[in-house]
Amino acid sequence: MKLFSTFFLSILGLITSPARAWDAVPQRVLEGVYAFVGDTGPRSAANEGMNATTGFVVTGDGVVVIDSGSSKQVAQKIEAAIRQVTPQPIKLVINTGGQDHRWLGNGHFADQNIPIIASAATKADIADRGGMWASGMEKTLGPAFAGTRIQLPTRTFIQRETIALGSETLELIYAGGGHTPGDIIVWLPDKRVAFSGDLVFVDRLLGVLPVSKVKDWLASFDALAALNPQWIVPGHGTPTPLNKARHETRDYLALIYGHMQKAVVAGQNMQEAIRTLEDRAFASLPIYPELRGQNANRVYLEVESE
Repeated sequence: MKLFSTFFLSILGLITSPARAWDAVPQRVLEGVYAFVGDTGPRSAANEGMNATTGFVVTGDGVVVIDSGSSKQVAQKIEAAIRQVTPQPIKLVINTGGQDHRWLGNGHFADQNIPIIASAATKADIADRGGMWASGMEKTLGPAFAGTRIQLPTRTFIQRETIALGSETLELIYAGGGHTPGDIIVWLPDKRVAFSGDLVFVDRLLGVLPVSKVKDWLASFDALAALNPQWIVPGHGTPTPLNKARHETRDYLALIYGHMQKAVVAGQNMQEAIRTLEDRAFASLPIYPELRGQNANRVYLEVESE
């Protein structure tokens, strides 16, 4: 727990690039599918902790919210933005994973008796680490965090669940998590759109957490790729085709993981393994200098423990 706390605070504090304000303006991906594209820099008071991409689906018989945001205030803004798109009621909230901006707005929707669904692994993750995430976000947002509470998902599934609502079918797929233990894919087969949550980062370097498992993350990405989506609404960055998601997420993870496997087999210590990591192909991604070393550190420790 202490190791996670230290890493968590470093994520909040070491990145110093200016943050972009979060404006809760939905971007249309396809008919009925919208994304809220967050800042690609650090979470901050200015961006209300929304350095992440979330979204919603309009089905004809109600709206499905994909991730409830970083606070009660953000959840209220998400709801207000949806009202500008459609008068349809919100029927369901899906949490795609266990990181703060995926679920800290749950309480706002639970107060309206709207079901909140997540993988069983995400519910367990929030129960275990939710207090830590909430404390960190409260420190970042200050008064803007007022009224936010820890609200667990009210429904869970183990591996797959299919939801039919109006004209849409949504398939919820848990393939083993990755960035956090419970990360899922929300797949719209008729539109060939996937909400990936934190299984996909684009437009910035991804972050490996102490709870991340890169081996599982790679398998989950492969499950996503097997769907052959036309568009991916990522966990971070703008809606993207599969090839960009593969390069900026899978290729990067596979590079580090493969390098660290060889380093551990060869008996290299962590410092030498990080020094010899050739990852300059990703150096142009924002926040590469800040995250490169600690990502490599975490993957080395994962491989060493296998």
